[in-house]
Amino acid sequence: MDKFTGPKSAADYLYPPIEPYDRRMLDVGDGHHVYLEQSGNPDGAPVVVFHGGPGGGCSPTMRRYFEPRHYRIILFDQRGCGRSRPHASVEANTTWHLVRDIELIRKTLSIDKWTVFGGSWGATLALIYAQSHPKAVRQLILRGVFLATRAELDWFYGGGVGRFWPELWQRFQGIIPEKEHDDLIAAYNRRLFSGDPAEEMAFAKAWSRWENALATVRSDGDGGVADGHYARAFARLENHYFINRVFLERDGQILEDVGKIDNIPGVIVQGRYDMICPPAASYALARKWKKADLRIIPVAGHALSEPGISRELVRAMDQIAGL
Repeated sequence: MDKFTGPKSAADYLYPPIEPYDRRMLDVGDGHHVYLEQSGNPDGAPVVVFHGGPGGGCSPTMRRYFEPRHYRIILFDQRGCGRSRPHASVEANTTWHLVRDIELIRKTLSIDKWTVFGGSWGATLALIYAQSHPKAVRQLILRGVFLATRAELDWFYGGGVGRFWPELWQRFQGIIPEKEHDDLIAAYNRRLFSGDPAEEMAFAKAWSRWENALATVRSDGDGGVADGHYARAFARLENHYFINRVFLERDGQILEDVGKIDNIPGVIVQGRYDMICPPAASYALARKWKKADLRIIPVAGHALSEPGISRELVRAMDQIAGL
């Protein structure tokens, strides 16, 4: 790995912007329509991108991690977020609905096997999907791994990371009555789904701001004020998934089932100072996954846009392409 050279923009390492050659809304059932796009080479090696959140949505920048003459790049917005409809809906919206949607996308596009690229919640979903459909996955490229364990949720919503950012932690929990501080996910859930639009929006922005403020290694702690449309989907969906423990059968399930992907090669790109998904999860996964290549970026946090992380993800995809 090259020595980290400083705070360049992530764009310095990305491929030039490209436009999709195919955009569509895919009816996945249950009243949901999922936004789907393809770009790059229609005859190229297929790679599908799983965005974060849950509830984050995909963005044009996500096309730029892949050499467009080599890759057939597939992006989609998961149920309820981005351009998918109905917006911010948690009805018929679980991990297993998403896994089913992904298989429908693969079959609709007549793809036999594809490379799966995902970060944060996208890495979680990538691992669950690969464990469910290992024959459909050629490689896994993961960033900022989240294994959906109670310990990880306690770290982020139970005060662990608050020891590093006490002022932000106070801002996040301070709008909740003290008697509810023992379970902030549940406390926010009551307000995000209260039925009062003003209350839901206020707490959606607070939930989103907490995470955004901790995404990069050079954060000043601000996090900004999230766009209301985005914040509502992000907060409601993320909270819905987390209060239901990502709809897994047992705590630690992803790591316990890693043997199901032993024959799938993978690259894990992890920021050393990731406050949202600390390196312990990536390290534990790499120790159990026979074909995993763990690449820890020394001066980086969680975000896909961290320069060192972007550089290493592009490098990983170029290596797979033989470039």
